[in-house]
Amino acid sequence: MKILLFSRPKIAPSAEDLKKIFALIERYGFDYAINQEFAEVVERTTNRKIEAEKIYTDSTGEQPSQSVMLCCGGDGTLLEGVQRLSNRDIVVAGINFGHLGFLTTATREGVGALFSDIATGRLQYRPRTMLQVCGLDEEQGEITALNEVAAQRLEASMLKVVASVNGQVVAQYNGDGVIVATPTGSTAYSLSAGGPIVAPECSCFLLTPLAPHNFGMRPVVVPDSAEIELEIHARHGKAMLSVDNRTYNIGDGKKITIRRSNEKILLAVPHNITFYEALHSKLMWDVDIRN
Repeated sequence: MKILLFSRPKIAPSAEDLKKIFALIERYGFDYAINQEFAEVVERTTNRKIEAEKIYTDSTGEQPSQSVMLCCGGDGTLLEGVQRLSNRDIVVAGINFGHLGFLTTATREGVGALFSDIATGRLQYRPRTMLQVCGLDEEQGEITALNEVAAQRLEASMLKVVASVNGQVVAQYNGDGVIVATPTGSTAYSLSAGGPIVAPECSCFLLTPLAPHNFGMRPVVVPDSAEIELEIHARHGKAMLSVDNRTYNIGDGKKITIRRSNEKILLAVPHNITFYEALHSKLMWDVDIRN
């Protein structure tokens, strides 16, 4: 078994957190690899020397199929870790050192139980649909997103986005832009923009407007078999496309095509809490604000 560690420099697990993770790796006899940025944090924080052959950079490279990627941080860290993963048949689990953490599997207090589940083969996971994005430019080619793709204004002036589904115009969004989200991403940016929460098992995509000037605009749910086209019109010729936690500048008249990717991510899930229980806990639905 091999553990692929990933984190970002701005995430700050304590020395005790890091020592515990490496102690668990050693206890269970796991091999490991670690991204360069995280390795520098570990060395600086714990004085542990990381061998050069255990460090990867922009990509994990091919790894044993029984490996597990552990992303140490919040949801944003996990989204970035997924982009470094070369083998999409490797399970991805998150240890929440961040804030809300809808995608993460364990808290810092539950790290020991997570490693035990990995070692005993009890780690549960579910496939999650990804978006495939085409039309940015030839250099970028096709890129993928787990949560969402958002066309957004870069300047103060309004952005117009014409959204079509299978060649039929759904809406002309005049405002700050529009989000195309997966069910996994329904609890992320789309939720903050007023989109619905969708169970991860649903086969659909969401179109959620951002601050629309037409108050009648509402989120639309479409089948994930559909091909979505966004035609962007910016008054001053500048707009932005965010793909999970990556951003790209795009010009006036740009057409972006979004469809379901052939690839899926295997996302680890807690074995003792359901999606609906997570909503109750993380969104505090059980709190009675009347008291």
